[in-house]
Amino acid sequence: MADEAEAESTKLLLTAATGDGGGGEGSQKMASPPVEPAGHEGFVQPSSYLRRPRGQSRAMPPAPPKLETAVDRDQRRGLQSIRAFLKVRTSYDVLPLSFRLIVFDTSLLVKKSLAILNQNGIVSAPLWDSKTSTFAGLLTTSDYINVIQYYCLHPEEMSRIDQFRLNSLRGTWVEEDKSLFFEAKLMEYLAIEKDINVTPIETVSIHPLRPLYEACRRMLESRARRIPLVDIDDETRRAMVVSVVTQYRILKFVAVNVVETQLLRKPLRHLNLGTYKNLETARMETPVLEVIQQLVHQNISSVPILNSDGVVVNVFEAVDVIALIKGSVYEELNLSVGEALQKRSDDFPGIYTCSIDDRLDTIFDTIRKSRVHRFVVIDEGNRLVGMLTLSDILEYVLLEGEGDDHKQA
Repeated sequence: MADEAEAESTKLLLTAATGDGGGGEGSQKMASPPVEPAGHEGFVQPSSYLRRPRGQSRAMPPAPPKLETAVDRDQRRGLQSIRAFLKVRTSYDVLPLSFRLIVFDTSLLVKKSLAILNQNGIVSAPLWDSKTSTFAGLLTTSDYINVIQYYCLHPEEMSRIDQFRLNSLRGTWVEEDKSLFFEAKLMEYLAIEKDINVTPIETVSIHPLRPLYEACRRMLESRARRIPLVDIDDETRRAMVVSVVTQYRILKFVAVNVVETQLLRKPLRHLNLGTYKNLETARMETPVLEVIQQLVHQNISSVPILNSDGVVVNVFEAVDVIALIKGSVYEELNLSVGEALQKRSDDFPGIYTCSIDDRLDTIFDTIRKSRVHRFVVIDEGNRLVGMLTLSDILEYVLLEGEGDDHKQA
């Protein structure tokens, strides 16, 4: 019986497939749609395997991997060599054989700190809390700029700025200064960064024997352009400030000691390096206070100065503010940019420029030979194209292709 049922089922399938529904041999009558026999639910004709379901697109074959050119390979090898160098050298290695270190006590008056900065030609100094014998942070130009911004919003307080000490910049307190007046003014002063809506700059430090690579990563993470080296005294077990390492000193150390920087032959136009959109600019007649607002709101350290044709004629830097407020003469903040730039010291290193077609090896060569903190990217007509900072270069060197360091150079 089972054989007869199977034969009958086969007969029904053949009849449906050939259209022989009783029309006789050679009949041209169209066959009706096949009826799916019982026990064969889900029957699929072989041709169905050749058709894609509706709405389903054909999968594109994966793109072939991009071939690495000789320039790409050299660029990768150069970056790997720099990172390997930074991982085996320490911050101690960067320090010169002899150097001068100026540390400010947190009880020092803001007015006196400005005078010392100008007399010694420096723009930052580590802070030391003599009450607790501890490292208290790093005083930078940004601290003074934040104070200027605050008092621009509250001009009635301008005459009292000289009464503040450096401890109020970092939120610490000097016991002998505690009076009703100072307590009230301190509470107002500590609201400076919040009042002008700027992100507080994180203060970081590192032990001088830690790898230089780690110091660089900490600077990038904290947006700092310099990092203090803090050691522990073997006898007292207390912290002591050894020195301060800057981005410039690190990159110059690399340029002098890593010959593989010569392999970085890709031009800037082919690198994700620098800023080329939404650039802040000013004119020679722009008020200094307006430029200071640009520095704070955009969290930048310089503003290119252009003429009416868009040609770069100078750069106003955050450090130029120190020269204007020395001796607490804050009235000079009302000067124009052109007037303010005339007050620069005679040893000002100048403005460094490059083109979008300059290569990173030539950039490192310039850093090796000159004291430079940024490059103004210009075209053939000296018109502004972009800005390239040492922070940009350091970030590129540390992060670009870092995941490929395991590859053979």
